[in-house]
Amino acid sequence: MKLASFNVNGINGRLDILLRWLAQASPDVVCLQELKAPDEKFPWRAIEKAGYGAIWHGQKSWNGVAVLARGHDPIETRRGLPGDLDDTHSRYIEAAVNGILVGCLYLPNGNPAPGPKFDYKLRWFQRLTAYAEELLALEIPVALVGDFNVMPTDLDVYAPERWRDDALFRPEVRAAYRDLVSQGWTDALRHLFPDQRVYTFWKYFRNAFARNAGLRIDHLLLSPPLADDLLRAGVDKSIRALPHASDHAPVWIELRD
Repeated sequence: MKLASFNVNGINGRLDILLRWLAQASPDVVCLQELKAPDEKFPWRAIEKAGYGAIWHGQKSWNGVAVLARGHDPIETRRGLPGDLDDTHSRYIEAAVNGILVGCLYLPNGNPAPGPKFDYKLRWFQRLTAYAEELLALEIPVALVGDFNVMPTDLDVYAPERWRDDALFRPEVRAAYRDLVSQGWTDALRHLFPDQRVYTFWKYFRNAFARNAGLRIDHLLLSPPLADDLLRAGVDKSIRALPHASDHAPVWIELRD
């Protein structure tokens, strides 16, 4: 089973790239972030034609998450992260698919930091950590997948010294990520590549992609029953190299069926 995450940075504007990647990579389950489209504008017909069922949680111009499943429809189990009824951002959707529970998330960026946006990011992280603990208590196969907007360690950023004060790399954010993972989750890419620089995001300017000046901010966290089935992982950098591509590349893992 191939499980993937892809921040598409605007699903309608980059639909051709998404469809091309789906045809090439044939992932079984895909978590999408930054749809930047309201629910009624989600291109479900094109995705259905490509062989995927979908659930989505959209928002005009910003945010938005979706779960795709090849050959059948995901079963929605949650829409929105619990813990704040006033939070209207479309950042979390969850589905039962292929025998596992998949939580697709788009964690807030948080810049500029310090400030209200950074405070919101930390509160959202706290809510995620609390809910993740509930998921682990179920003792079932669970994956938390998406754009976490955090580089966990110096190994996850091309020039750590330049990012110390950024909301994606501040000590509070890295500590929040450590607290989450320490509950018992496995960071799939770091588990398989413990000493390698593996990036999933490259800025558009300063020739960042050509220089491989990247960040690892897209993560797949696996609960213990699922981590035992982890076989392989990778990043489809060729998709990032396409014209008008997202600034993220698809990241994927393969699990034993």
